[in-house]
Amino acid sequence: MEQTRAHDALDDTRVLAGILRATLREAARLDLPLPLVTCPPRQDVQFAPQPPKTPCAYRNPGRADAGGPLVQGMKIAITGETATSRAELVARSVAAGLNVMSSVSRHTSALVTNEAGSGSAKARRAAAEGVPVIDEHTFLRLLGDVRAGTPHRGAAEGAGASGGAASVSGSAGSVSGGAAAVPGNAVAAPASTAVPVPAAAPSTPVAAVPAPRRPAPATTTGRPLAGRRVLILGGTHPAAAAARTRVVELGGSAAINLSRTVTDAVLLPGGEADRRLRRMPELGLPVHDEHWLNAPGTAAPGAAPGAAPGAASPAADASSPEREADRPPSPLVLPRGGVVDLPAPQHDAAPLWHITAAWAPQEAADIDVVAFVLDEDEQVTFDEDFVFYGAPENPAGTVRLLTDGPAEQTIAVDLASLPPGSRKVAVAAAIDGKATFGDVGAVQVTAVPGTGAAPLARATLDAATTERTLLLAEFYRRGPVWRFRAVGQGYDEGLANLARGYGVDIAD
Repeated sequence: MEQTRAHDALDDTRVLAGILRATLREAARLDLPLPLVTCPPRQDVQFAPQPPKTPCAYRNPGRADAGGPLVQGMKIAITGETATSRAELVARSVAAGLNVMSSVSRHTSALVTNEAGSGSAKARRAAAEGVPVIDEHTFLRLLGDVRAGTPHRGAAEGAGASGGAASVSGSAGSVSGGAAAVPGNAVAAPASTAVPVPAAAPSTPVAAVPAPRRPAPATTTGRPLAGRRVLILGGTHPAAAAARTRVVELGGSAAINLSRTVTDAVLLPGGEADRRLRRMPELGLPVHDEHWLNAPGTAAPGAAPGAAPGAASPAADASSPEREADRPPSPLVLPRGGVVDLPAPQHDAAPLWHITAAWAPQEAADIDVVAFVLDEDEQVTFDEDFVFYGAPENPAGTVRLLTDGPAEQTIAVDLASLPPGSRKVAVAAAIDGKATFGDVGAVQVTAVPGTGAAPLARATLDAATTERTLLLAEFYRRGPVWRFRAVGQGYDEGLANLARGYGVDIAD
């Protein structure tokens, strides 16, 4: 067999195949046995086929007891070489109702390994978290008698609950679960708007969930900016944040970028250089000075900075009937930590919900919006439930990264198609580089049902300083009702640490 391209992989393979064919032919002609050696399948994990992940139908009952039985729903991790192929171990575990994970966390029930002291990443994490270790022989024996577990509660359970009306709450609490495991300096929230936590799902089904509270009829008493959307121009980060907070206190919504829904602008020191200011006259938007937020009712809409009350042009009146007719319904304005129940679908097909994050365009920072599909332990079921720019859709297609723009990105979530074991979809943003969210400023988060519909809720997250990762918002189940929560929890560490906290296997 002639070699035409030395050291070329394809040509080397062709030559070796020709030599083997000639050798087999000559051996058969001479009736000579060849010293062929049977090669067993390699057990090295990096060469083993990866079986598809099957969502577990049972809740995690916790850690495995020493010498005790396995229970359906237990989270099992496997590391190191095993006599039984990895694919077979996984298949038998899944068939028995166990939840095989690709990484170890504090929620792992047991680690299966024949080399507990191997020093692998899983073994080190298991030792650090106190996760029980089971050898392969014991694990195979326990697989023969796995005890019945508790199935996940489906969305249809708790029929006594109603999901027809939206309600807002801002009860105090703190973020728990996977994100809390990520070290970092959390953004402190005021006591009245601290991030709430849904009550832990009980291990036994409950009869019903209280119906969502219906909001009181909207009034403008003490809310002079109700229905208005105000864009803040200029100012230092603390000053601009304080101005946006004041807008929300007055019943308005704080805008981040200039759009057709903006009704007013407030000019802080330094805002004169903002290029958007030049567009205000042609858009008919009123521009106010920084004192306007102290008593917005005393200045006529459209008054230029420093102008006397009543000096506004009628054409610039933001509350004119012409402008009101063009403006979509105002969404609920949520404080940081605020919660709203999602309305029940009005048609047979449930809407595809969108969480859109927007910020002022940045020149020295790239921002990525990501999502995690989480179970009741605030952990991903498998690594592919981490949705980001490199994997913009999870395997089930229920969560997708739709828009990947420099100042706005959108996550689409098909809540109706999520399996019962998926209890939450957390949406976060991360900065690539040395910049922080203090440099970026405010991030606006909007929840929108369907495509082209009016937003249900909007929140402006404005308290970041040194954080490089920001937990923006989440959809989570409360009995049969899905809720949307504006979070605004920040961490100094990068995205990798946040992902690890949610159980994603991130290489060091």
